[in-house]
Amino acid sequence: MPRVTHCSALIFVLITLGILFSYRSHAQPRFSVNGIVKDAFSGETLIGANVKLLEMPSAGAASNTYGFYSISAATGQYTIQISYTGFQTQTRSIVLNQNLTINIDLNPLNQLNEVIISSRPANERVTDPQMGLEKLNMESIKNVPVLFGEKDILKTIQLLPGIKSAGEGNSGFYVRGGSSDQNLILLDEANVYNASHLLGFFSTFNSDAIKDVSVYKGGMPSQYGGRLASVLDIRMNEGNRNKYTAEGGIGLIASRLKLEGPVENGKGSFMVSGRRTYADLFLKLSSDSTLKSSQLYFYDLNAKANYKINSKNTIYLSGYFGQDVLGIKGTFSLDWGNTTATMRWNHLINSKIFSNTTLIYSDYNYAIENFDNRSDFKVTSIIKDWNLKQDYQYFSGNNHTLRFGLNANHHQIRPGNITSSETSSVNDKQIEKRKGLEFAAYVSDEWKINKLNLVYGLRLSSFVLIGPGTFFTYDRNGMVSSSESFTGGKPVKQYFVPEPRISASYQLAENKSLKTSYTRNSQYLHLLSNSTSALPTDLWVMSSNNIKPQIADQVAWGYYQNFAENKYELSAEVYYKKMRNQIEYKNAANLRGNEKVESELIFGDGRAYGLEFFFKKRLGDFNGWIGYTLSRTERKFAEISDNNYFPSKQDRTHDLSLVGIYKISNRWTFSGTFVYNTGNAITFPSGKYQVDEKTMFYYTERNGYRMPDYHRLDVNATLDGKPGKKYQSSWTFGFYNAYNRHNAYTIDFQDNPDDPSKTQAVQTALFGVIPSVTWNFKF
Repeated sequence: MPRVTHCSALIFVLITLGILFSYRSHAQPRFSVNGIVKDAFSGETLIGANVKLLEMPSAGAASNTYGFYSISAATGQYTIQISYTGFQTQTRSIVLNQNLTINIDLNPLNQLNEVIISSRPANERVTDPQMGLEKLNMESIKNVPVLFGEKDILKTIQLLPGIKSAGEGNSGFYVRGGSSDQNLILLDEANVYNASHLLGFFSTFNSDAIKDVSVYKGGMPSQYGGRLASVLDIRMNEGNRNKYTAEGGIGLIASRLKLEGPVENGKGSFMVSGRRTYADLFLKLSSDSTLKSSQLYFYDLNAKANYKINSKNTIYLSGYFGQDVLGIKGTFSLDWGNTTATMRWNHLINSKIFSNTTLIYSDYNYAIENFDNRSDFKVTSIIKDWNLKQDYQYFSGNNHTLRFGLNANHHQIRPGNITSSETSSVNDKQIEKRKGLEFAAYVSDEWKINKLNLVYGLRLSSFVLIGPGTFFTYDRNGMVSSSESFTGGKPVKQYFVPEPRISASYQLAENKSLKTSYTRNSQYLHLLSNSTSALPTDLWVMSSNNIKPQIADQVAWGYYQNFAENKYELSAEVYYKKMRNQIEYKNAANLRGNEKVESELIFGDGRAYGLEFFFKKRLGDFNGWIGYTLSRTERKFAEISDNNYFPSKQDRTHDLSLVGIYKISNRWTFSGTFVYNTGNAITFPSGKYQVDEKTMFYYTERNGYRMPDYHRLDVNATLDGKPGKKYQSSWTFGFYNAYNRHNAYTIDFQDNPDDPSKTQAVQTALFGVIPSVTWNFKF
């Protein structure tokens, strides 16, 4: 692969030059000022706070994920300025003749007349070299109407260009032509393999527990890897360091409660947040004995604690546990859930080097049980990770921030064991579990050169499939060509992929810039599904001697401009993505309980390209945004459509989102969203024939038809309690699908009962208009 080798070498040369440049710039005596930026009210660290020396416009930095910043300058007197959206800007005079530590507590503004859909500085979208990045905080979504009135991160990001919903009311999403499993979803750095509750109508993320959200649609930094399409990096609240508080809400579908407070005089803090739905309680009111004993609910629990050992060392512990329970008495049950745990040690090696050591545990499992006496059985599956990460951040100078680190992740998949009783017609089946080791090393540098800003780096990733087990190799027809047994820990198959990354911005003027990026990503874990929508029972598999790692190369170009003193933001990005080793299933494939599931797969290429337009009004009583995507997503397989490109199921030509929020008084806020998109590509029957007087449909081209176009209006009204009280409350009223549009969820085909020679399409709509009301409180 000479092209990859040359590109990787170029990246390393650039990084080396950048580091040498930074060392050379330190020839004169220089000192650094560093510290932590926090919210003075809650003690929460602030991510992305803007810190700069006013006498040196080039001397500036943004606080990192843990609120840490570091700036270097020559000896002298300076004015340091710290700013963060929604907080009062603070300035201090300092004398820099030695290394200084200055921790900053910023006070929130009393009233903020803007929609904070980003916690960045007002002009950072123009100056930041990172492309395809959006940052959200919980203030950004509290007034955005969603299904059942629940604040939902995953449904809110679907209103951004380039990110598309996986279906009606669904929290699953597609990014720039990628499938749902090509999104890396992290909760405090732990992988979340299924981010949905209640078959996708809720996300697993309780917004009360979330502090910060970053979405990378392309050009992601080198510290991220393992997925092709995007990174959704979610950070939980650390807890109030100054006082004990409680907040929550009671809605028609779910209720939630969060508790937080300080530990040992503010040296640490904790946060615990829980949520539960209670549809099952309403079922008990039914006169139908079956419904009365059925189950339909989920619950989740978020917890986080931190403790500052001294000025250089802080320990964090965080975890998540969520479970869904769905079942009809005496018929079946379906349970699934996620468990994550993160233990992190932050260590300040010196005034310029920040270290983060993290041990992460992630577990996703499901169980399906059928209670029929003649065919009772239970299917269980689990995917479990142990992940060790070591990351460093080196603030080598005001023009350079170097990041580097190592990562080792142990994967274990048990793909669907079947157990049954002695009287059942279903046989037990124990499918061998699979184990794999995923390794990565990365280095990246952010380099500011006058009007040019660069983020460039290289990620070296590797995957090793290991025993024990018997491993088959299949030919193109899916027949076993060889098999071999391996003992525990013995390597079966190994892959190595270099992943160069580079993003650049050139500032044309103070308020406008051009950007470009190139990114390579690889993926070693893959989701197999032959359903029309993602289900919790879909099967994860590892790369193997048959399944090669998926690889994507993406290039993008963009134009960014702010208007009227950063009151308005405009951006346009075009991208092209080439994907290799994409996975599809054969017609009539059997994916469940199949120990030779890899024989049911075929492999090919993909491509995606498009234009994303984003316009946002940030300030004033009325604000919001417009997002529009014009795109194409295609796949090509030798076994399908004569090896020609065909639309993938997530292909939508047009996707439009409108969001408006209007604060008409100190207490009333009205908001609305309108969405429109072209229907998904889908395979419909092209004809029919009779077999034993039964109608059989036959299919020709894959995804050669379209679902009807989709559009929907949601509205919200929020009434805040009277200000000035220690106890705060609000009421939120909403209507999902306000004009009762019957959007198609499925379309089935059947003989016309009046004329069987004709075929009729039967459309099913999932939701009509749905009202919601929620009471929120905080004290």
